[in-house]
Formats: sequence, C-alpha cells, structure tokens
Amino acid sequence: MGDAVSSDTYTPRERSTYRKRLMDDLEIFDKHLQDAEFIDQGTIGLELELNLVGDDLQPTTRNQEVLAQLSDEYQSEIGAYNVELNHPPLSLAGDGLHKLHQGLDARLQNVRVAATNAGARVAMIGTLPTLTTEFLEDPAWMTQENRYLALNNAIISSRGELLPINITGEEHYKHEFEDIAPESSCTSIQLHLQVAPNRFADVWNASQAIAAVQVALSANSPLFLGHRLWHESRIAVFQQSIDTRTDELLTQGVRPRVWFGERWITSVFDLFEENVRYFSPLLPENRSTSGTPMMDGDSPALHYLNLHNGTVWRWNRPIYDPSGDLSHIRVENRLLPAGPSVADIVADAAFYYGMVKYLAEQNRPVWSRLTFEEATSNFYAAAKHGLYSRLRWPTLGRINASTLVTEHLLPQAREGLQELHVAPPLIDEYLGIIAERAHTRQNGASWQLAALKHYGRGTLPDTPDRREALTRMLSDYLGNQRGGDPVHTWKIPTTS
Repeated sequence: MGDAVSSDTYTPRERSTYRKRLMDDLEIFDKHLQDAEFIDQGTIGLELELNLVGDDLQPTTRNQEVLAQLSDEYQSEIGAYNVELNHPPLSLAGDGLHKLHQGLDARLQNVRVAATNAGARVAMIGTLPTLTTEFLEDPAWMTQENRYLALNNAIISSRGELLPINITGEEHYKHEFEDIAPESSCTSIQLHLQVAPNRFADVWNASQAIAAVQVALSANSPLFLGHRLWHESRIAVFQQSIDTRTDELLTQGVRPRVWFGERWITSVFDLFEENVRYFSPLLPENRSTSGTPMMDGDSPALHYLNLHNGTVWRWNRPIYDPSGDLSHIRVENRLLPAGPSVADIVADAAFYYGMVKYLAEQNRPVWSRLTFEEATSNFYAAAKHGLYSRLRWPTLGRINASTLVTEHLLPQAREGLQELHVAPPLIDEYLGIIAERAHTRQNGASWQLAALKHYGRGTLPDTPDRREALTRMLSDYLGNQRGGDPVHTWKIPTTS
C-alpha cells in the first residue's frame, strides 16, 4: 500500500488478469527463495504514525500542509489528520538504541515544527481520544489519494453493505459506517527486523509467541470515539474497520484480512502462499500502469505479490524487499500503538528485539510448547486487559502479564540484547523502563483511564462533559509527552 495506484476502481478483466499474474509471482518468489543470495545483516527500522490536532485538541485535516514542508522520510496515511515518519535502518549493536532514540527525537521535532507552521500540533497516541463519530462520518477525514480511495472502494464493495463497529469493554460502542473511516484512528509503531530467509520462520514464530506480552506492556488505545473499551481497542477497531466479511461469511469461517494467523510456520513462503490462497486481491493494479519494473537490479520486483501482501494485515507481516544490491526479507511487527513517549517506544523496541533473539535461538522453542490457539487467546486477552491480563505460558500455566514480564521474560530479553552486542548501559536503561512499567502496571492505557476517571468521573459516553474531560486528559498527556519521560513516571491528575 506504500505505492501510488492509478485508479480508484477496477474492472473484472483487470481482476482476472491480476489473479493470474499473482500466481506467477508466487512461483517466481518460491524459486527466488531457493536460488538467490539474500542480505543478512540483521538491521532494524521503524515507522511511526502520528495524529494532527488543532489548538482545541480536536483532529485537524492538515497532513498535506505538514508534509509539503518535509522530506520523503515522511508520508501520508489514509487519514487526512495523520502523518507517518520513517527511521532508516540501523544496527542494534553498540549504541544503536541511543541512535534510534536520537533519530526519533529529531524526526518527531521536524514534524512538530512543520505542524506548527500549518497551524496544528502533533499527538503521538494509539487512538486520538478526541475523535468523534461525527468527524469520521465527514468525507474530509480521508487523504485524497487514489491508493486510499481504491482501498476504501474495494473493501466496501466486497462487503456490499455498511461497515459495523461493535466493541464491548467497560462501555459499549456500536455504529455502522459508510466507509472505512475508523481504520484511520489506528495509529501505530511498526518495528522492522531484517532476517535471513532460512531464519525467518523462527523469528516470525517468536514474534507471534511474544505478541500478547508486547500488547499488554504497551497498550495505549483505551478510548475509541469517547468510549472506554479495551486497553488496546485499536486491535478490535482495526480488524473490524477493514473486514470484508458479512455475517454469513464470518459464520462460514472465512478468514479476516486483519489476521493473527492460525499456525506456526516452517518458511516465509508459508505466509505468502496463505495470502494468495485465502484472500482475494483488493487492488488489482497492473505492473506497467503502476510504473513498477519487472526486475529491481538482479532481483524480481514481484509487483503483484507485494501489492497483494500489503492488503493482508497480519500483526506480524512478512516483507520481501527487492531494492538494493541484494533483496532481503524482514518481519514487520505491526501490533504496537504509537507513544506514549520516545523513551517508551525505544524501550518497546529493545524488549521486542531482545526477546525475539532469545526465543528464536532456543533448542526447544516456546512455540513447540505453546499451541497457536493459546498464543491467539493470549493476544486478545492482552488487548482487552493490558497489564491486568492473565496469559498462558509454557511451564508457568496462567500467569499475570506483569509477573510474566518482571520475573521471567526480562532476563531473557537481556540475554538476547547481550547476544546482539547492545551496550550494557543501554540494556539497563531501556529494559529498566519495561521493568518499571510492568511493576507499576502503568502504561499509556492505564494512565489515560485514570486521568479520565479524574476529569470525567460520572460522565457518560458522547456527552459534552465526557468530551471536555477527554480534551483535558489529552492536554495533560501531550504535556507529559513533550517532557519525554517514560509513561510509568507520569503523575495521575489529582486537582481540578
């Protein structure tokens, strides 16, 4: 979905032709995996999605004015009130985490300056609390680019009816939308990890096994359109907002396009093959029309396979990248919400990379003792309850997420980072943030809920009093965010 497309609608002939070429690409990819030499440098990268708000802290649709002032490291998102920044690849070894922290600070400041010039402010948060149903029902919510219009048209056309959002947590939100506007509310961090093809399965399986713990630790989306729902409501909102299935197809067991998966894998090819077998193409853009070459240097560009892969939203997505002297494979870890602070983001990255390194190297891996069904159940439990969830883990049974982290997983993450040759003081600093967050059970979600309880005690969803409370809470949140301290140190408001 990162590439521009030429049209916002497609003909049946274009769809039939695309399907044939997609199958051809899958066969080419299989042969390329077996025969080609791939980059294996273990580098990391990061994408960060941001919200734009006005002085009143309500969403403002000014992303084009902001992006006009920035380099190509910054891109649009589907929401006209969103922008994305990209951190270039780097190595974790030595002071890599420090460089990542500095790089994010600098790029975030660039967006803030551009936003100020455009009459806006930046909010780095999983779901913007001041979003309203009315805002998302206004067509102005969407960035007017063909790729977004085409995606919206394809999903709504596939459904053939309105798109329902129906989520029950502490409160209940239910509404039917005419387009995929709720998807724009889901702003995330996406961690990249480059890996050799023969090691991909172990890294992806490790990423899936640890996904629930990541969500529990980092939940930062407890409020959707003024309602208190899951600690990481973004998980449910994202899945429902681009679900092409009607109730009948869901009953038949058709798989959702936002997908945790259904099995451990033995090869990266397994995931691409599943994508082709289970999901109809949404954007059947011809290769020559899009301007994609057949080859990128000595590597096949695989236009059809890559474009299709971008319309299946796995929480850990496989990426084939043909650019550069040699092609490479990476895992795109997509399940973390944006924010709360840059320190928290780097700590989340350190925990993820350390855990994956440790788990992927084990002789008896965790996924040989944890069923995929248990991993899936863990994931949704963590999304609902955050650091108050109970997760199932091999040899430990059901255990509190916070206890699992502090007493069992942190030493493993530390060992993984040591194996990656990360500077010891940086391991102490960033895993220390994770330890304190787990110990206090204060992540972005729990802080938001506590602050809302103070400002909005007794308020009902979608009332003027609740909206005022959400604005006051967000004001405090952004003040803490600008201060740069990790979320476990943020004070809960105690005065009016």
